[in-house]
Amino acid sequence: MTTATEDRKFTVADFASNQDVRWCPGCGDYSVLAAVKKVLADEGIPPEQYAFISGIGCSSRFPYYMDTYGMHSIHGRATAVATGFKIMRPDMQTWIITGDGDALSIGGNHTIHLIRRNLDVKILLFNNEIYGLTKGQYSPTSPFGKVTKSTPYGSVDEPLHPLSMALAASASFVGRTVDMHPKHLMEVIRRAHHHKGTAFVEIYQNCNIFNDGAFNHAQDRKLRPDNVIELEDGKPMIFGSKQDKGIVLDGQTLKVVTLGENGVTADDLLVHDEKADLSIHFRIARMRSPEFPDAIGVLRAVERDTYDGMINRQIETVIAKRGPGDLQKLITGRSTWVVGNGDED
Repeated sequence: MTTATEDRKFTVADFASNQDVRWCPGCGDYSVLAAVKKVLADEGIPPEQYAFISGIGCSSRFPYYMDTYGMHSIHGRATAVATGFKIMRPDMQTWIITGDGDALSIGGNHTIHLIRRNLDVKILLFNNEIYGLTKGQYSPTSPFGKVTKSTPYGSVDEPLHPLSMALAASASFVGRTVDMHPKHLMEVIRRAHHHKGTAFVEIYQNCNIFNDGAFNHAQDRKLRPDNVIELEDGKPMIFGSKQDKGIVLDGQTLKVVTLGENGVTADDLLVHDEKADLSIHFRIARMRSPEFPDAIGVLRAVERDTYDGMINRQIETVIAKRGPGDLQKLITGRSTWVVGNGDED
């Protein structure tokens, strides 16, 4: 992994390109861009050691606005492009910028396989529950019954849950944050930056043009305390504007309780464990307001070998045993033919 330099200090401006940022005024993407640049500047790693790879969608303009290496690839294939890039350049800090449509619809298969392989990349999935770039069609994460241009009578699809998908693919790092919660946003991005392996981060991102207010319960400062629980490893799952509500595990079921009622105390609450059994993390990931608070923060963080690391060690082992090889010899093989123009004897 690339390490910070001791003789160079970086600012946000070092990571900002000379391109005009062109998202709709008020879009949550601005907040994410600002947070990423701030975190990277603080990390002290040169901009030329980063690569941002995106697919297609509003979020996928991101590489243009970073003064780093980057690629605006094709729809749903940012994960595939990033896989090839990271294997060839394991020294680079590789980030994938994608949206709910790009990563979970046309790119769903690629996303699942990248996560299960545990490639050492960071995935920031901007989830606004709508197709914004193509002007307001429903997406894989749109809620059941959502009325859009492509579902005028309401969607009859059950929404896909990004964190559940990531957990099912054995993700080694799973997190969620909110575009309009800058301090929390930067902390989760920072944790993802430090993780060795695939760091999958869902970001509640407001599309104020085609799906305004979809995450108001988590974005509004006044509403957030009663509708969101900020996960902290080793801390009881407590929330509420008065910090008087919490989550308990009753058998295999999560329940919301009020402290002080029926003798419930903080000692009865479920303690968040980033390395807990997947079944617990599945339940937490699927909590959703108004029945439950939405869980934000780092849900899961475990260590396991990375795909790029294993591939490159495998290559090194084979080279040590058989030598570096000869590409031309490999292409021509054991037998060759010369095709002439017919004038040869």
